Amino acid sequence: MNELKPIIEVTDLVAKYGEQTVLDGITVNFNANEVTVILGGSGCGKTTLLKNILRMHEPYSGSVKLFGDEITQLESAEFEKFLKRIGMLFQSGSLINSIPVWDNLAIPLEQHTNLPLEIIDRMIRTKLHLVHLDHAVQLLPSELSGGMVKRAGLARSIILDPEILFCDEPSAGLDPLTSESLDNLILDLKEQLNMSIVVVTHELASIHRIADKIIFLDQGKLLFNGTLDEAKASGIQEVVTFFKAGKF
Repeated sequence: MNELKPIIEVTDLVAKYGEQTVLDGITVNFNANEVTVILGGSGCGKTTLLKNILRMHEPYSGSVKLFGDEITQLESAEFEKFLKRIGMLFQSGSLINSIPVWDNLAIPLEQHTNLPLEIIDRMIRTKLHLVHLDHAVQLLPSELSGGMVKRAGLARSIILDPEILFCDEPSAGLDPLTSESLDNLILDLKEQLNMSIVVVTHELASIHRIADKIIFLDQGKLLFNGTLDEAKASGIQEVVTFFKAGKF
């Protein structure tokens, strides 16, 4: 039996905001070609873990490895090469409202490549086609529905063909049908682009649709790490209560 290869390795990670410890000695691996869902109650450190992996917040102590390389001590210029290999779908979509969708998607390509305009245009239209937004090339974000904004944000997050896609509450604010459609799209893109995906969410329906692996945090500590079925059968009160709160 082949062991799954970790694409992200977090060891003894401590994160603080001032004197407050938000993550306390987290050690966990994220495997390649899996959808790993980080969950737990409000304020447990889910988004903080994501931000520390991405160096949007610098760890207080501990180790974070991406693709086998330690990244916590890298200078910004050295970390740049890792940014080209990852994508980030923010909760709001984080599009610039004053410019069309095409221009929003062009920003990462213009910042990180020297591609000619013809190729940039082709890549943008290809990614918009993958998320079923061919018609939205020249629309402003304000002209899109909530679900379309998320899909446009998703298209931008995969514009550089990342090996890892991070998603922060991707279904937040969406109705159940739109949420399900977005989940299915993320899974389709995972297979088409051979990505590993890390998702922060508290949406039970989404968790059941997309999760290969569950990481459950509680008060800054790692409470559970395993499959969805293992989580439900874990006997850990906080984990079992979380899943009993929904209909599943």
